[in-house]
Parts: sequence; structure tokens; C-alpha cells
Amino acid sequence: MYLFHIFSFIFGALIGSFLNVVILRLPDPEASIVLPASHCPFCRAPIRWFDNIPILSFLLLGRRCRACKATISWQYPLVELAMATLSLALFQRYLISIAFAGYFLFTAALLVIIFIDLRHQIIPDVISLPGMAIGLGFALCNPDVTWRNSAIGLVAGGGILYVVALGYYLVTRKEGMGGGDIKLLAMIGAWLGWQSLPFVIFSSSLIGSLAGIGAMVKQKKGGKTIIPYGPFLSMSALLYLFFREEILFCMRYMHWLP
Repeated sequence: MYLFHIFSFIFGALIGSFLNVVILRLPDPEASIVLPASHCPFCRAPIRWFDNIPILSFLLLGRRCRACKATISWQYPLVELAMATLSLALFQRYLISIAFAGYFLFTAALLVIIFIDLRHQIIPDVISLPGMAIGLGFALCNPDVTWRNSAIGLVAGGGILYVVALGYYLVTRKEGMGGGDIKLLAMIGAWLGWQSLPFVIFSSSLIGSLAGIGAMVKQKKGGKTIIPYGPFLSMSALLYLFFREEILFCMRYMHWLP
């Protein structure tokens, strides 16, 4: 069994390496996530296979490109390690199953969204829109979420943030939340069910507020400080995915759910 744990970790790291390519190229409408092969973003030199081993190559190269000695971003090993850890956690929870495959895809999508939104402050529709449909379809074989709860989650998730965004705009005449966040919460609702929404909204708002205060202090821009909301929605969704039973117990104890 331990061999499967190791394999799930390695498999996640390998997928994480590909996710780095997606994070880098997807926001560019002219770029392809398939071609060309991996290369240094500074000198464009192709990265050989032994310099492209997830996590390990970063350490062996001393965070430097072999060809031009440019500094390699910490994002690369961080994404690889994060996906490897998520893969291992999913295997421990679901073993090798349809649930593992489905939620592996879901967590990979959230990880890409986190890093793209942090860097570009956008959430690509090419992830969130298909993600809604796939999450709804996955509910047909999902052991944790029924199709009905998934459908309600999709509609309610998008509807709640749309009402919040519309209300904020009507009061301030400013956009306080992008359409990408609305579609992201709809996707989360489709994958995790409507029961996840109170926690995801509350948790993401709390974490986002704390991060916003820190950003205001650091940037010294006061109320003009802008931080993306998508990463906090995604992180809250991941927390709910892995601590669903504990969170639902607390929510029922506090009468947030019937």
C-alpha cells in the first residue's frame, strides 16, 4: 500500500510540473500549453529531461537555469509540491477510484486558478465554465455529492455572488467583484454541493479580509488596495473538500445547516 502512496505523490508532482506550463501560458491567448516544449522563459533554451524532474531539479540546479543562470521562480517547486500533496491526500481519502480521478481534476483546476489569479487577477473561463459542466456530470457518480445538491450548488453559488456584486455596484457604482469569481463559486458549488457554500463564502471572506488588511499595510494604498478573491475561494473549497465531515458537523452545531 505504501508503494501506492509514493506513486500518488510522484504522479501529483509530475502533473504539477505540467500545471506550471498551464499557469504560465494559459493567460496568453497566443500561447499553446502543448508546444513548444518546456524552455527557459529568459533565454528560451530547451529544458532537458534531467533538468525537468519535479522539485528535485530545482534543488539540484540551485534555483538557476543551467544555460543562462537566470533565477528560477519558487512558483515551480511550490506548485509541484502542492499538487503532489493534494494527490497523496486524495489517495488516502478515496484510494484508486472514480472519486479520486474526479477530485484530482478539480484540485488541479483550483491550483491553476490560484496562481493565475494571483499573478494576472483573472480566472480563465476555459477552466470555470467547463468546470461547472464536469462537476455537474461528476455528481452522477460522486459518493459525496448528489446530482440534485450539485445542481443547486451551481445555481446558488453563481447567484449569491452575482447578487452581492450587483448590490455593491448599485451602492458604490464601482465593480467590487469580477465575473470570474461568480463563475468560480458556481463551479465550486457544482463539485462540492450547495452545503459547501456557507463555509466557502465565510472562510474565503475571512481569509481575504485578513490578507487585505496585510496588503493595505504593506502597499500603503488604503481603500484602493486590490487583491484577487479567487485564491481565497479556491483555498476554502480545498479545506471543505478534505475536512467536509468536521465542517458540516460544526455548521449544523451552529445551525448554519438544517
